[in-house]
Amino acid sequence: MIIGIDLGTTNSAAAYWADGAPVLIPNRLGEVLTPSAVGLDDDGGLLVGRPARERMASHAHLTATAFKRYMGTQHRVRLGKRDYGAEELSAMVLRSLKEDAEAHLGTAITEAVITVPAYFNDKQRKATRRAGELAGLTVERLINEPTAAALAYGIHQLEGETRFLVFDLGGGTFDVSVLEIFEGVIEVRASTGDNRLGGEDFNEVLAGLMAAADARLAGAMRGDRQLAAERARRALTSGSSATMTLSWQGEHYGHEVTADGFEAAAQPLLERMRGPVLRALRDADIAPDSLSEIILIGGATRMPVVRRTVARMFGRFPNASINPDEAVALGAAVQAGLKARDAALREVVVTDVCPYSLGVNIAERLPGGAIEEGIFSPIIERNTTVPVSRVNVYETMTANQKQILLGIYQGEARRVADNVRIGELKVPMPRGPEGQPIEVRFSYDINGLLEVDVHVIPTGEKHNLVIADPEDQVSPAEMERRRAALALLKQHPRDSEANRAALARAERLWEDALGDERDYVGRLIQQFQGALATQDVRVADQARDALMAALDQIDGPRWL
Repeated sequence: MIIGIDLGTTNSAAAYWADGAPVLIPNRLGEVLTPSAVGLDDDGGLLVGRPARERMASHAHLTATAFKRYMGTQHRVRLGKRDYGAEELSAMVLRSLKEDAEAHLGTAITEAVITVPAYFNDKQRKATRRAGELAGLTVERLINEPTAAALAYGIHQLEGETRFLVFDLGGGTFDVSVLEIFEGVIEVRASTGDNRLGGEDFNEVLAGLMAAADARLAGAMRGDRQLAAERARRALTSGSSATMTLSWQGEHYGHEVTADGFEAAAQPLLERMRGPVLRALRDADIAPDSLSEIILIGGATRMPVVRRTVARMFGRFPNASINPDEAVALGAAVQAGLKARDAALREVVVTDVCPYSLGVNIAERLPGGAIEEGIFSPIIERNTTVPVSRVNVYETMTANQKQILLGIYQGEARRVADNVRIGELKVPMPRGPEGQPIEVRFSYDINGLLEVDVHVIPTGEKHNLVIADPEDQVSPAEMERRRAALALLKQHPRDSEANRAALARAERLWEDALGDERDYVGRLIQQFQGALATQDVRVADQARDALMAALDQIDGPRWL
């Protein structure tokens, strides 16, 4: 049986698909939300979930929370006599959810769909997959949290073309995704976000207000301050004021905060949400007024200050009809049902995007003749639908250059030093003048496999590099299957038979035409070649249809 799991920063949840609907799985305490907390008891025994969270104030040194923020990094947390990585701690939470699901369903659980923030990079996604494997789960699919939320809202069952924006503010991360549904396909048009923005940061604002009101509290335990702040934040979701209370060093402290005061103090955080929203809309090339719905998910969207900010951004009220703490887990269960091909679910294809740009390091010659090195040249740009294959051509900078060292990076910064290095390939070059060309192709699949193909054009030599996490438990047969699927994409749109035939027809008509008509056909050819240069099959297909329709007006309809 496949279950869906929302592995959250603050809380996690699991659900399954049954009788035509997603169903949340209660944990051993009868709650559907399990705090993403791990701790040790006084005897060194492991605590996961609510028992660990409750000891945060009194035993902060033996409790770990918000470790999702460190997925894919070398950050370690000391609990007792051991240091733990984020994926180890996440594995403990996942194992607890797995055991609760087995107890509730009365069957062994070995497979899961796990959600991740849309803006998680490749290392973070692979760390999440490893956490699942450490917990004894085969991770059938990683699905972006906003996509899962869209499934929970049932947009996969809608007819016609519809566009949604999913606004996801959780405990530790912020994601924005623009999704479009058409002809049974849910396509993620753009995803962006901030991996360092969430409810925990709003807690810090409240804790800072309390510390500023009484300087004596500056030395109070961080766990104590965070719990007091979190309780106050939750109280402010339904009231105009809240009192933060804290007991420390035998004294009792109280500080009242108003909703207006909180909003004013949190303004820098609220402003940080605007940038990712604008970038997602810009990348998707979608105007805000063309969105059918703005969907809120993530527990931190319960805050009135957040809802007001979103309403001001879009000039309308967002949709939060499904519990924002539960929507992602419910959507993961829908995806699990799709994976299991449940008969109650209409066949639907869920596409995803590459959340970060992938490219190589290059050097550029400046106007004075000097060479600037370490420049990032994207090959697959962020928010490109995956699976995808793209190719760029580069040239040597000096005569008799012996090799090209291709550093492979992930990120958005102009300088590669500010991006994430994920691989390297040395390409020998033949002796000759500067300007010797190589063709570099990147092919990327939905599970994060990146294949790099380099064609040295002067010699015809080819080089290949497959970038996959060495710790991924992928069989040689599965790896070959994935590479074979990518191989089908390794054709430039200009080389497809249909596009070549369309271009040949246009060029024949240009030869036959004279005057204004010849100029018109020439512009049509340029527009089509521009569409082919994008290397986007969908764009190329649409451009070919438009070209053929225009040529039909001149030449009469014909079959290719």
